[in-house]
Amino acid sequence: MTPSRLRRSLLSGAALATLGITVLAGCSAGGDDTSPSGSSDGDTSVSIAVTDPGILIPGRQTIAFEFAGVVWSPLTFIHDDGTLDYVQAESVESDDQQTWTITLRDGWTFHDGTPVTAQDYVDSWNWVAYGPNAAENSGQLVGIQGFDEVNAPEPTAETMSGLKVIDDLTFEVTLKVPDSQFPIQLSQGQTATFPMPASAFDDMDAYNAHPIGNGPFEMAADYVEAETVTVTAYDDFAGEEPTVDEIDFVPYVDTATAYTDVQAGNLDIVFVPASRLAQAEADFGDHFMAFDAPGISFLGLSLWEERFSDVRVRQALSMAIDRETINEQLYAGIYTPATAWTPVVEAGTPEGLCGEFCEYDPEAAAALLEEAGGFEGPLEIVYPGGSGLDELYNAIANNLRQNLGIDAVATPTADWAEFAERRTAGDISGAFFSRWGALYPSQQATMRELYLETGGCDNCVAWYSDEVAAGLQEADANPSTDGSAYAAVQEIIQDNFPVPPLFSEAYPYVTSQRVAEMPAAAGSPILHEVVISE
Repeated sequence: MTPSRLRRSLLSGAALATLGITVLAGCSAGGDDTSPSGSSDGDTSVSIAVTDPGILIPGRQTIAFEFAGVVWSPLTFIHDDGTLDYVQAESVESDDQQTWTITLRDGWTFHDGTPVTAQDYVDSWNWVAYGPNAAENSGQLVGIQGFDEVNAPEPTAETMSGLKVIDDLTFEVTLKVPDSQFPIQLSQGQTATFPMPASAFDDMDAYNAHPIGNGPFEMAADYVEAETVTVTAYDDFAGEEPTVDEIDFVPYVDTATAYTDVQAGNLDIVFVPASRLAQAEADFGDHFMAFDAPGISFLGLSLWEERFSDVRVRQALSMAIDRETINEQLYAGIYTPATAWTPVVEAGTPEGLCGEFCEYDPEAAAALLEEAGGFEGPLEIVYPGGSGLDELYNAIANNLRQNLGIDAVATPTADWAEFAERRTAGDISGAFFSRWGALYPSQQATMRELYLETGGCDNCVAWYSDEVAAGLQEADANPSTDGSAYAAVQEIIQDNFPVPPLFSEAYPYVTSQRVAEMPAAAGSPILHEVVISE
């Protein structure tokens, strides 16, 4: 049965999910003492299961995307149809794609009543970039001139030379190189670009306990670890009025428990855990939905091994994987078998580029492998244990054994930490779990991380090319906004076929009967636009 699906063209926000992994699973078991206050009929509150965030500062948070998305408003916003809109920004303009002028809307205030100014943005970005502050999201500002001097462990400067305040509502950003995607980089997934008021810099610990943003909702009380975080509509918000008055972020240790709480009507929204995905549509009907997102997965290969050096070997492995059956049987058909090197929701992705090499054809795969001289030795597929990925990698191993005669076996690590340590160290022989979820929906956001040596996903693909780097720089400087400039770079990758692409991802959610409408930003519900049933 085909699930109820809403196709979106936005970014991966709150639930940065891997294939079957949800980082939304949180830190409380639910229960009476964590039940959301807004679950009774007749109110305009909504509740969502989250991971206990720990850190709420936008330049440092790593799992508080839903929270950040309502306590702050971004400069720009990408809608579900892929169009870019301006929120806190009045305009973002450039004549050369390198020096950008950002003009803010007048009349916007922080929750403490102080006006949002250009100086606030410049101060916030400099704080996030400053190396000794160890802000987890500082890399989102790496393109700004002067970032390297500020971001070092022992900085040679305290502020980025590429930031300049023009007046109260205008500031100028000079990038290291021309980059046409800069306005998209200011959208809602890039929380390092969110502003903080002057008071935040006096005591960041206090600010983390009670963040003050510029968004439609403000904190109702200080943050307390493992307790529900409640935010209420900010009366003086200058943007569009939210559709709910209150949002409760309820921490859970186990999303399976949260799933049951939504069934019981004690919770409104949860990211569907892998263990419940196959039954979610039967359990929830139209209240089960999957949002296409800018995440893509691969079968990673240890390309440093000689046995993977022949491109025909890599292509044969890809052709032997039955993506359609895996998608239907394990993921309720919500993913899209990959046919290019970036997710389908990223504008200009050349769907179908992969051609026959991403189509299931076991006979052709076996013939191609034989033509390449066969495959030497067993093939171990290493993946993070305890992450709901067992069935996926066992299915892939079965495909490779049955179709290519390779002694393939799927091997879980003890946990995610062990997998990450081994992967980063290159201590894997064979194949491994590999995926990337972009924070803004541009081919640039995926290809920079996967196919540049300076990217943040070192061993996702672990294949780099000077030709790809030059092609990306050329595409970045192209002023077109349809993503077509990046297609030529994908052709370079296709010719080299470093690893088999697997799936373009979608993120699944279920809601209680109280929720009448839930718009999404390609994977993330837009909580301030949720409509509650009468």
